[in-house]
Amino acid sequence: MSPARLRIRPLHAIDIDPCARLIAADPLWKRYHITLARARRLLREVLATAHRGGGRMSEAGEFAVAHSGGQVVGFIWFRLDGTFHHSGYVRWIGVAPHVRGQGVGAGLMAYAERKIFARGPNVFLMVSAFNAGAQAFYKRLGYTEIGAVPNYAIWGITERLFRKTRGPLGATAARVAARRPRSTSRISVSVS
Repeated sequence: MSPARLRIRPLHAIDIDPCARLIAADPLWKRYHITLARARRLLREVLATAHRGGGRMSEAGEFAVAHSGGQVVGFIWFRLDGTFHHSGYVRWIGVAPHVRGQGVGAGLMAYAERKIFARGPNVFLMVSAFNAGAQAFYKRLGYTEIGAVPNYAIWGITERLFRKTRGPLGATAARVAARRPRSTSRISVSVS
């Protein structure tokens, strides 16, 4: 799918049912006990949080939906500061089966990464150990597996922790400080 045909925007009420159906139809989500009803409820909560926050989705994270040809073809749910309160975290990503391998997932990840990297140098995500296809996808996007977390979401399932980085947290602080205008005053402070 050409990027020109893909439109990504924040979640709207009209997107809840198509996204929930995408989730409920996928065997992966079934392993995590995400039913159609539960998916709808979670998406309604995300949207309600955004409305309470004046359109900001900081409390629940951000949920973006990919559209092509007038239909929902994917979604991504992420937080700008969801890992250790400093780094971005991709919570969920889903792509309709009929458009997998056509750039929708990569487009959604690029959308989230643009926002996350504007705030900090790291993006984290977890992938089920049994989901080799997703692990290969993230590696192609530049993610590195950094660890395993057994029994995190569901007993008996190990999650693989992945990270994409542009450097340590301190590197971002130094870049931000370098961009700040210097004060013209000559005040000196000493701490003993």
